Amino acid sequence: MDSRPARPQAPLCTRCAHYYITHDVSFPYGCRALDFKSRRPPILEVQDASGLECQYFLAKSGPRA
Repeated sequence: MDSRPARPQAPLCTRCAHYYITHDVSFPYGCRALDFKSRRPPILEVQDASGLECQYFLAKSGPRA
């Protein structure tokens, strides 16, 4: 049994209001908050560059009734 405390899940780009799919085949994933496109989901680029989780994550609003 693993006695380490559970690490919070990293925010998923697909659940972020800033995330979008581009029309650029070479760089299909984009982040409006950080203003860049990537070959990988933006969270992976942010983690590699800074070693931190994304500080701009903003949950998408749900469907409105």
